[in-house]
Amino acid sequence: MDVINWQWGLVICSSIILFFLSPLAKTTDEFFKAVHQKKAPNTLVLTGSLIISWIFAKSITNAANLGMAFGLVGGVAYAGYYLSFAVAGVIIYQLRTQGNFTSIHHFLSSKFGRRAVAIFSILIAFRLFNEVWSNTMVIGNYFGDVGSGSYYWAILIFTVLTLSYALKGGLSSSIFTDVIQMILFAVLLIVILATLFATDDFSAKKIANSGAWSFELGLNLFFAALLQSFSYPFHDPVLTDRGFISNPKITRKSFIWASILGAICIIFFSFIGIYAQTQGLEGEAAIEVGKAFGIVLLLVINFIMITSAASTLDSTFSSFSKLIAIDLNLGKSVSFGRLTMIAVAILGTIPVFLNAEILSATTISGTMVIGLTPIFIFWKQKVPKISFYLSVGAGLIFGILLVFDAFPKALIFTEGKYASLLWVNLWGIASCITLYFIPKWIR
Repeated sequence: MDVINWQWGLVICSSIILFFLSPLAKTTDEFFKAVHQKKAPNTLVLTGSLIISWIFAKSITNAANLGMAFGLVGGVAYAGYYLSFAVAGVIIYQLRTQGNFTSIHHFLSSKFGRRAVAIFSILIAFRLFNEVWSNTMVIGNYFGDVGSGSYYWAILIFTVLTLSYALKGGLSSSIFTDVIQMILFAVLLIVILATLFATDDFSAKKIANSGAWSFELGLNLFFAALLQSFSYPFHDPVLTDRGFISNPKITRKSFIWASILGAICIIFFSFIGIYAQTQGLEGEAAIEVGKAFGIVLLLVINFIMITSAASTLDSTFSSFSKLIAIDLNLGKSVSFGRLTMIAVAILGTIPVFLNAEILSATTISGTMVIGLTPIFIFWKQKVPKISFYLSVGAGLIFGILLVFDAFPKALIFTEGKYASLLWVNLWGIASCITLYFIPKWIR
């Protein structure tokens, strides 16, 4: 009971502090573009914001669980997704400096038309909708069993508290609080690692020997993550919105640093899972390790989850608001932006009360958006508008094949978990690129 009370204290106090520290946005530039005193975020602020907005509660839970399942290779495999930052940073730099585009939507509408923008917007709206419940459910798990009253109350209160300061400043609040949350994350991660290494039965040697570098034990996921990194970042407005607010050189530098530092953070967090593996623990790695060390470390791990979930949630609210109000041009006012935040908070929380596992099968996965690969990687190539639909359509088909485990087994050439994920992505991306260029070759 004492642990739960402490956890409530952490959630409520941290949210209230962030609310009062968060800037009040009065103009659309402040609310949607994070312009503060007519200045855009610098390299340090933008890098920190990028890292913490992507180190969300679900990702660090996955990193710890992969460390427990596969050892060091599990953490490295999951860190492979952070190549996304470097890819996005370089492509967005080119879009801005060579194409003079002001947003991803500007680029797509100029090259492929409004219908393409509408389809793309549906994809990213599903992504943002999914981010709400998938992160708040992680918080709920620390307060009670799934389906219990304390589980639901924790999710609802956490969502409302995070929404309150996001409403105050929009993207300005999101980026400002990201800096605070990034500092907290770094300090808490150091405390966790120091605690683990202080024990007699955990060392760098044990980490190095904790897993086998084989396809069956993690490399399937690693190579799948690298392949998805060429499309995955472009359907995440939390990431791409931050690519157009500072000057191009600062943006490119920030994205590359975020790629390196974000990957290191994820690998470090997988050490929790590796420790759980050495101790023979089972279940959710982070929770079980916290319990093994007692109330203090459990609260530290809980607080790091709160920090990372809040940073992703406020970024999701601000990105959804910008998508509806600015990118789709449905109402360029601060008050309308706040209404859209409330709407996505309500809609995104509904799946918590349903069977979220069934819903997760229908959300837009990283595989379903592999059709974006040729669209952004070969953005300079002149192709007919139909190329967009062929590539995106093929990606969705391959994603559906993966979800329903319907991909031909004869085309999978490795064994183990995530083998299907790797080969569906490999064949899928090859197909998307081919279909993207076929209309150009015919013409």
